[in-house]
Amino acid sequence: MNAPVVLQVAATPASPALVLRPWRMEDVAALVEVSQDPALRQWGSSVVDDDADGARWVQAQQQGWAAGDRFGFAVLEAQPGSVRDQLVGNVVLKEVTAGKPAAEVGYWTAAHARGRGVAPRALEALTGWAFDTFEADGLERLELLHQVDNLASCRVAQKSRYEFDSVLPAAPPTFPRDGHLHIRRTDA
Repeated sequence: MNAPVVLQVAATPASPALVLRPWRMEDVAALVEVSQDPALRQWGSSVVDDDADGARWVQAQQQGWAAGDRFGFAVLEAQPGSVRDQLVGNVVLKEVTAGKPAAEVGYWTAAHARGRGVAPRALEALTGWAFDTFEADGLERLELLHQVDNLASCRVAQKSRYEFDSVLPAAPPTFPRDGHLHIRRTDA
């Protein structure tokens, strides 16, 4: 991925337009701010406490793009009359390997943006881009994993046409509780 990828999600009558683009160092302050949310800390796999943590996290996202195996997008909401869009979430395509039939998707939504359809809309854009970009390399399905008690993530998966597949046993420390595996295939 040499050229920057920017995905656009049109506004709906109830929701502003979204812009999905690779993370930038200028996003660190907003990332640190939204990362203070207790729910995000409960379900997230990494903790961002300060600007140094935020810079490391953004650099890791940038390294994934450079390696071509992890594609993290900042999800921004258009702010009419403002020069800056507001950070409302993150979506990621990970474990992408040519010839491998599956990759994984993930997401989170900032507390101030929950309940407004941000995650399903951003996930749908990411899903379409992933299949358009990597199907020729053998990508056939996308896997979405969440802890079994994360009901909001389960609703996002269902809204985004990721079918429930199975319950996965806990695998501490990275996956401390049982989880759900949802799958979306190219023909869904």
